[in-house]
Amino acid sequence: MNLAYTIKEVTNTPTIVMERDIMDRKIISVSKKRQITIPLQFYKHLELGSEVECSLEDGKIVIQPLHREPSEFSVEILKDLVSQGYSGDELVKQFETQSKNIKKAVTNMLEEADTIAAGEKKAANFDDIFGSED
Repeated sequence: MNLAYTIKEVTNTPTIVMERDIMDRKIISVSKKRQITIPLQFYKHLELGSEVECSLEDGKIVIQPLHREPSEFSVEILKDLVSQGYSGDELVKQFETQSKNIKKAVTNMLEEADTIAAGEKKAANFDDIFGSED
């Protein structure tokens, strides 16, 4: 439980007053389908949208706002597709496909990095990637 300590002047004597921030903790239920409802105050305070990022950190489930920024690869994807002759609706369709593929690849790379970091998988070395000169 997070408590905020505030020093207040009460009858000319500094006094430490413990104040509990009501936004810091809520007990919520988990449905049989493993679903939860985010309290409205949290939802509004964090300005959540239709998706959030969920991760495990130090034995805790952390749910945080998902701020989607334009992909760093968007410009490169568009340049490549235009150079291949795509335009109009077909360009949009191909861009969506390529963007999804990149997101999947990044997710796979992060998951693999996590398993390597956890010691569940051996990391590749130089020879594994480029081969040896035998």
